[in-house]
Amino acid sequence: MRILIVEDEKKVASFIKKGLVEESYAVDVAYDGEEGLFLAENNEYDLVILDVMLPKKTGLEILKELRGGNIQTPVMMLTAKDSVSDKVKGLDFGCDDYLTKPFAFDELLARIRALMRRGTKEKSVQLKVADLVMDLSTRKVTRAGQDIDLTSKEYALLEYFVRNKGRILTRTNIAEHVWDYNFDSFTNVIDVYINYLRNKIDKDFPHKLIHTVRGVGYTLKD
Repeated sequence: MRILIVEDEKKVASFIKKGLVEESYAVDVAYDGEEGLFLAENNEYDLVILDVMLPKKTGLEILKELRGGNIQTPVMMLTAKDSVSDKVKGLDFGCDDYLTKPFAFDELLARIRALMRRGTKEKSVQLKVADLVMDLSTRKVTRAGQDIDLTSKEYALLEYFVRNKGRILTRTNIAEHVWDYNFDSFTNVIDVYINYLRNKIDKDFPHKLIHTVRGVGYTLKD
């Protein structure tokens, strides 16, 4: 999944980004409110992690503009403040969750997983398609009971396919959710990684899950 971090404290932003990338998320970072709003308005994100106190434009101002523009991307607010009034204001403006700094990274991950499950039928920490199972808490993937070893990017790509089972995904869709802002869309990296994934989850099984839709993209079906 693709996440935008809007945080002016570069050490904090770097810490969060490093941890999320290790967890297979694609991550973009903005260090001020104006850049954060621009990225959030012009890219498709699965989650925005938004600090309250930002230069040029506050987190609450960004949130208000996003919701006013009918952008309903889930937003998690981060702040050093812990008063009830600050949290109420953020929730009233339309944020989906609120986390006070300092925080444990494991708690951040758990809250992200919970937000990702909202608005879907999937309430478990496991995602399933046919005999393929992804455990989101342990990052373990199995097919027909056999363990499948995936790299971080392969895992992220598979999760995006599984969460969008049956939907035709274009290369642009995949790039926007699995790779970050710096991705070169003119390379064949996406096709290469899909081949890697097929070799691991389809090659040794008679029933294939990943299918090519010629001239359009790819789809995963059970």
